Amino acid sequence: MLVLGDAHADDPAKRRALLAAYREADADVALQTGDLLHYDLPTPTYFIAGNNEDFDTIDALRRGDVPEDVTVRNATLLASTVAEVAGLRVAGLSGNYAPTKYDRPRADLAGERRRHFVREDVERLKQVEDVDVLLTHEAPHGLIYYGYDAGCERIDELLEALDPDLCLVGHHERHAETTNGDTRVVSLAPAWERYYRLDPETLELSERATPAE
Repeated sequence: MLVLGDAHADDPAKRRALLAAYREADADVALQTGDLLHYDLPTPTYFIAGNNEDFDTIDALRRGDVPEDVTVRNATLLASTVAEVAGLRVAGLSGNYAPTKYDRPRADLAGERRRHFVREDVERLKQVEDVDVLLTHEAPHGLIYYGYDAGCERIDELLEALDPDLCLVGHHERHAETTNGDTRVVSLAPAWERYYRLDPETLELSERATPAE
């Protein structure tokens, strides 16, 4: 299984790098942790929305109603939902955290503010059972430091509620690892630098440099 961090594939060079990772990995299925920005993919991909996306397309994917003039292929959005992927139950929380928007209804978010997750998203995801892998764009505490702990308490809550075996994190565009209770937590390097392979049976995660275009 291919695993990819932030892609920012609206940029032509980063899109070429993303597609090069798909080609070299030659996997049957992929997971991606947000800031994808290109939804016409060569391999079935389960992804979460990040804080940089085409939010009209993301909203259409949330509704299951993508317009005919929008190119979406092999892209399945996980938005407080779970999917069976290669024998694993993979759940995802789309968006990033804004304290001033968290208690607003999702329907009230407009424009670029659609990038955030809200309380209803987190509470709905907490009801999911038997999660093997959790995808988030924000990190839990204890993983990323910028002179301070960049963790998000809402992700801490999800890890406590869902107790996944593995949590894969985007957004920070650097590789880092920690444990949270019984959960291994991995922040992924961006797709233009590295891609990862995940063994669905052992959950072993290996990494490789993304090839030249």
